[in-house]
Amino acid sequence: MQVEFRECDFFDLWIWLEFDTVLSEVERQYIEEILNSWFFLGKLGGFNAENLQVQDTGLEISYMRYDNSTAEDSMMALMHNMSEVEYQGTWARCWFDIGTSDAIALDILINSLRQFSKDYIAIQRVIIGGENEDWRVPGSGRARFMENPDAVPN
Repeated sequence: MQVEFRECDFFDLWIWLEFDTVLSEVERQYIEEILNSWFFLGKLGGFNAENLQVQDTGLEISYMRYDNSTAEDSMMALMHNMSEVEYQGTWARCWFDIGTSDAIALDILINSLRQFSKDYIAIQRVIIGGENEDWRVPGSGRARFMENPDAVPN
């Protein structure tokens, strides 16, 4: 599975998946479940690199003392929104506002997709951010913000 990064804006992020073949309905459900689960964990603040107490402890975590004040003092890292997964030919795409989630969220998604690709449905390529020449984003090519808010777009 090839992973490509393009221009990334955590508040406006498209994720593209390219497959070898057009997905069946069941295969689409698998992809949607992965993306929905990832988003739900992000919505709950699961991707907060500021509070990785277990990871930072190392391999020996038996009887580890979890510090609730450290967890409370860390900045919230919440995802905000996602679109429905869309399909076109051998492509799937989904838009996310991953908000203040840390970049570890993308590592976790990539790791999950890599294993899914090995075990279930081969994914040729994952593109994170930017445009896909094969399937343009609605409204692409237009300025996101107008200099004069009272002006009427053409």
